[in-house]
Amino acid sequence: MTQTAETVRAGNLITLHYRVATGDDTELVSTFDSTPATLQLGSGELAPPLEHCLIGVAVGERHVFLLEADQAFGSHNPQLVQRMPRSDLPPNASPELHGLIEFAAPGGEKFTGIVRELDAEGVLVDFNHPLAGKPVRFEVEIIGIL
Repeated sequence: MTQTAETVRAGNLITLHYRVATGDDTELVSTFDSTPATLQLGSGELAPPLEHCLIGVAVGERHVFLLEADQAFGSHNPQLVQRMPRSDLPPNASPELHGLIEFAAPGGEKFTGIVRELDAEGVLVDFNHPLAGKPVRFEVEIIGIL
């Protein structure tokens, strides 16, 4: 009788190596040359589209997932790019081109935008995910399920 490897399920606490790259294979983050990551599925530690790829992968397996923009972080939404005067920025914000600015929503949640343009009067802030509108290459190796 052969024993089948345990597979990843929603809610699992897993240890893995992973690599996220753009569709043209420009690496954004990787753990393959360092300590593996341990994360709880469903806790927000990993983007839901990437978590979804892990479901059903067996311990010891290595996979590469190629996700189109709509499967990964969605299309780039032009309505999420807003020009605003500097006076509308958070009090301690020091905007820098391509830098991040954190805003507080009325309910207390925090959200981040990327500064796309900057001039003396204001800033152009993009609230899309940085990978919105881009294909993503997601490589994983499941080390263990805890």
